[in-house]
Amino acid sequence: MTHHEPLIEARLSKLRPTQITVGRVEVATKRAQWASLKGKERHRQLAAHWFPAVKGPDESHYIVDHHHLGLALQEEGVHTVWVMQLADLSELERDVFWRMMEFRRWVHPFDHKGRRRGYDAIPVSIDGLRDDPYRSLAGRVRDAGGYAKDTEPYAEFLWADFFRPRIDAAEIRSSAKANLAPDLVARAVALATGAAARYLPGWTGASEP
Repeated sequence: MTHHEPLIEARLSKLRPTQITVGRVEVATKRAQWASLKGKERHRQLAAHWFPAVKGPDESHYIVDHHHLGLALQEEGVHTVWVMQLADLSELERDVFWRMMEFRRWVHPFDHKGRRRGYDAIPVSIDGLRDDPYRSLAGRVRDAGGYAKDTEPYAEFLWADFFRPRIDAAEIRSSAKANLAPDLVARAVALATGAAARYLPGWTGASEP
């Protein structure tokens, strides 16, 4: 991927999230992938996976993607990453800043139950992100080919909300220790390719005649 602005070195602990939740299963997968890398490969990965961010009113950088990777790296003891600044909104009042972020689809203030929350519910650091088991399921279904990865921001959260009334959260949590049971993922893939999901980004099901 090419970029036209210089990258900024930033401390992970100082980066601000723009969402409330992550899928812990996806974080665990990224931790395992990082732990398997040797030194030079780790440097290459950090150089290749820079964090798109917006400079906010407190001079902090608010990341708009890679929340799972950021949390995984922080838990693996990584202290600094590269940030790509998409915009400088640091002169705006905080409420105007958040409205602009939402207008640009750079924030997703929904909690682990899919409920809309105020911007003050967004944690001030990456390690404050909460687990949403349905976001983990959505990630696994995508990896299993249940839907195509979409460039639209926060698309996986729409899929998480689709599964929310259809699969019990306790079932996801009980199988999370096994990285989500294959039969659970298979059931979710069947739901994802069904006609009820045709409105979602990346839907790959067959249209009914």
